[in-house]
Amino acid sequence: MSAPTLLVLAAGMGSRYGGIKQMDPVGPCGEFVLDYSIYDGWRAGFGEVVLIIREELEEPLREHFGGRLDGRITLRTVCQRLDDLPGGYTLPAGRQKPWGTGHAIWSAREVVSSSFAVINADDFYGAGAYQTVADFLRSPRHDARTYAMVAYRLANTLSRYGSVSRGICQRDAEGFLVEVAERTRIEMTATGARYGREDGTWGELTGAEPASLNFWGFHPSLFAALEDLFIEFLQARRETPGSEFYIPTVVDTLVKRGRCRTAVLETDEHWFGMTYKEDRAMVVQRLSELIDAGVYPRDLWG
Repeated sequence: MSAPTLLVLAAGMGSRYGGIKQMDPVGPCGEFVLDYSIYDGWRAGFGEVVLIIREELEEPLREHFGGRLDGRITLRTVCQRLDDLPGGYTLPAGRQKPWGTGHAIWSAREVVSSSFAVINADDFYGAGAYQTVADFLRSPRHDARTYAMVAYRLANTLSRYGSVSRGICQRDAEGFLVEVAERTRIEMTATGARYGREDGTWGELTGAEPASLNFWGFHPSLFAALEDLFIEFLQARRETPGSEFYIPTVVDTLVKRGRCRTAVLETDEHWFGMTYKEDRAMVVQRLSELIDAGVYPRDLWG
């Protein structure tokens, strides 16, 4: 069995962060959060990393990594283009916002042929989560109809500085996903958390819910399913400004239609990320603590 691929979604615009968060140095030797993700993936046994990026990020990212990954893990890049659409569809006039995480993954359909994991470039997931997914992708449990999702305790995934979006998960008695409900504007509260509904009201959460942070394990069979559902999305919402094709919604749809089942892999890891500019100081501090604890070397690629 070939080593799995790590697919990194790095084409986001960073509107809430106020800059290119994928390339904001947070490590002691200029490392990005992305460096630590690739390092964790390499240690877990991933053989290749594919970065889904905007065209303007390709050259600076290649310059940043240079020969640092040589002898460790292969690096490839794919540009997510707005006009990369299924046959018969054209880009709506005025569309500038990327089509979303489902489209970003579909962008890699020509370069990914092995089983693969998906992560966000600006999220720190914890080394244990990578090992959990890599082990699953190499196990007999994984096949063309059996995917996986890493589930974090919701309270371990929130930002102190503003709201976040999370996929809140329900699973069956066997540990397989039943439903992913995309919740936006999730905020901490004194008793747990709350999320904003479309009608302006709030829904209550305990903070113990299993939450998706877009850390998935997939078979290449996903690409055909993505195209089918992306076509459905375009038929319904192509002309809607700002509409996005979310991967949690894709998985939820496939599960409900009986086209796949998704194992929910729990982790005790704590997430932190670069959602808001104010998060940066916390990320720097947390990474420093992990380095002091011996989890990472001070010079990651040295």
